[in-house]
Amino acid sequence: MAIVLFRPGRVAAFNDFNEANLKIAMSAEFRFNFFGQLNGALFVDAGNIWNVLDNVTDEKAVFSGLNSLKDTAVGSGFGFRYDFNFFVVRLDLGFKTYIPSEESNKKWFRDYNFSNSVLNIGINYPF
Repeated sequence: MAIVLFRPGRVAAFNDFNEANLKIAMSAEFRFNFFGQLNGALFVDAGNIWNVLDNVTDEKAVFSGLNSLKDTAVGSGFGFRYDFNFFVVRLDLGFKTYIPSEESNKKWFRDYNFSNSVLNIGINYPF
C-alpha cells in the first residue's frame, strides 16, 4: 500500500498521527517483462482506516457497516522491477485516484499529474 491515504474514514484533516482500530487494505499488480531482468508493473491499491467500538464521536471517522466502504481510498500507478534473482528492486510512481474526503464532484482523478505523484523505492516484492 504505497500511496493510499490512510485518514480515518472520510476525514479531510491530516494529523501527524492518524490512528484507528479497523484497517482494510487491498492491492493488485500486473507485471510484464520489458527485456532481460527489467520488468514493468501496473498497480492499484485500495483501503482506509476507521474507528469501531471506541469513543470517537466524529461520524466521518467511524465504520458504520457496509455503507462506510464508499470511504475506501484508491491509488494507482506504474513502476519498474529489476530482478536480481535473490531480491527485486522496485521503483513505483503512484497517483491519488479516489480521495473519499474530497467534495463529491472532486473525488476522482483530482491532481492526477506527475507533480502530485508519490515516488516509492523498495527492495523485494511488494506483497
